[in-house]
Amino acid sequence: MRVLLFGSGGQLGSAWRALFPEHWDTVSLDYPDVDLADPDSIKSVISNTRPQLIINAAAYTAVDRAEQEPELAERINTRAPGVIGSCAEGIHAAVLHYSTDYVFNGRKGHPYAETDTPDPLNVYGRTKLEGENRLAETSEAAITLRTSWVYTPGGSSFPDKVLQWAHRQEILQIVEDQISGPTSAWDLARSSLRILEQAEGGPYEFFHTHKGIYHLAGEPVVSRYEWAQAVLALDPDKENRLCKEVRPVLTGVFPAPAERPLFTGLDCPLVRETFGLPVLDWEQGLNEAFARIV
Repeated sequence: MRVLLFGSGGQLGSAWRALFPEHWDTVSLDYPDVDLADPDSIKSVISNTRPQLIINAAAYTAVDRAEQEPELAERINTRAPGVIGSCAEGIHAAVLHYSTDYVFNGRKGHPYAETDTPDPLNVYGRTKLEGENRLAETSEAAITLRTSWVYTPGGSSFPDKVLQWAHRQEILQIVEDQISGPTSAWDLARSSLRILEQAEGGPYEFFHTHKGIYHLAGEPVVSRYEWAQAVLALDPDKENRLCKEVRPVLTGVFPAPAERPLFTGLDCPLVRETFGLPVLDWEQGLNEAFARIV
């Protein structure tokens, strides 16, 4: 199977590159080899590689900066999926795309199902939602996986920031009213791979049969405060950190340009029932992710 991966340098893209089966013919690209803000760049790459399947693991994910750069966020998160979908349809290729829990407003109070009505609160969430719609409009063989709080320790994700803060400050303040499902990039890529392995006989036909939006994220839901405590318990350098206390606070303590939805847990039985996937236990995923870097 010939596969084209966009976003190869990101957290999810890096996990994908490590998991690609050897018998697949893969092309993995990131900026500047492909510029998702430039439709001509996308068209050229797809035309030249002619994949059977396109994985779009790239996105504009700077939530706060998106408020100041809405046009760039729209080009990458909204227009690019539409261009990818159109080009893929033209060559009978399937598309696997990733979206976010931030398409919801966080006011439901319990995990969101795929049938719940999106209502994003910020530019990032809005552009990702519109990207889902553009892809669905242009491709007849696209699967979108909505996920949440994706991370890979060893970079600049939330666990990395928690450890950095803990080694610089005696008291940490971590928000307790933001609740969702931490999702290891490794878990997300591995579960996605299980879907694609089922499509090897005919990616377009398989994706056409199963097209639509599915939720795939860590479970059960947890607050950022609880997540941070779990991260600190796995700190490989505990004896040298300054942090003596972790205090739970509300989101309002840290004003930010973009409003955050507070409860964005995702209900995931549909993806498990459809593709036979296991539950992504967020604590197991965190333990495995840390085991990879020590």
